[in-house]
Amino acid sequence: MSYRVDKVMSLSGGHLENKTLKGLQNLFKRVFNNGMHGLCFSPYLEGQEPGDHITEKQIRKRMKIIKPYTKWIRSFSCTEGNELIPIIAKEYGIKTLVGAWLGNDNEINKKEIAGLKRLANQGYVDIGAVGNEVMYRGDLTEDELIGFIYDVKRDLTNTPVGYVDAYYEFSHRPKITQACDVILANCYPFWEGCSNEYSLIYIKDMYNQAIKAANGKKVIITETGWPSDGKPLQGAIPSYENAMKYFINTQQWSKEDNVDIFYFSSFDESWKVGAEGDVGAFWGLWDKNEQTKFYSNSPLSIKNIKVFL
Repeated sequence: MSYRVDKVMSLSGGHLENKTLKGLQNLFKRVFNNGMHGLCFSPYLEGQEPGDHITEKQIRKRMKIIKPYTKWIRSFSCTEGNELIPIIAKEYGIKTLVGAWLGNDNEINKKEIAGLKRLANQGYVDIGAVGNEVMYRGDLTEDELIGFIYDVKRDLTNTPVGYVDAYYEFSHRPKITQACDVILANCYPFWEGCSNEYSLIYIKDMYNQAIKAANGKKVIITETGWPSDGKPLQGAIPSYENAMKYFINTQQWSKEDNVDIFYFSSFDESWKVGAEGDVGAFWGLWDKNEQTKFYSNSPLSIKNIKVFL
């Protein structure tokens, strides 16, 4: 067996454990500036939360910031101003994975489905996502969700349609997998208590489980990320350095193995604290004030240099 000098990564990542903070920041910046397949779009400004109407102005401002770094964006709803996200993305030349948010309110579900169909028929949807983690939350029955998926597929004959949930749901629920054109899997080593050191191996296993369940259908990782602050979850420790390491490893893997990943998330959003605890506010590549978090010349990174050195 010969040594592969062209093989950038090991199974567990790019040997980042011995890098100084400055070296880690410089590598992050190179990977970041090289661009991503996709980003989950965070539309809510400080003081806003789901249920609030988001404006065209705030969407345009954030879309302009992320444009140089991503080929795709993922949106989560087709109402309350979110329907403008794919329209504006198309103006910027960004492809779109557009979600209809489904829950336990049937009237809202109808509006979301109608909005997704309308956007797709107008040419603003490259992939349609019917629901996000509905099975995980228990908001609908499996048959109810499948009904929505087939309803959308009947109208969107030229647009791939899928459903977003944790990677393991697609092996646990083969009827849902069968209904989907594309498998949209959320993969979070952090939320399963995996230490950062083994997180790349862990996400590869998550992805491979989804691949096996997909039975030949395309699998896209629709969410993955690592928080930069907050309380640990078992062996998973949120930190400035760990967030950079996870981003670098997953992005290099994405390019090496041609894995489509939507990174979570673009901007920090404080409202997520209520649903996820204190880590909820710190998943962004940019902070809540729309400043880059991990560049060596950003205010946050300067603060953390003082902490870690």
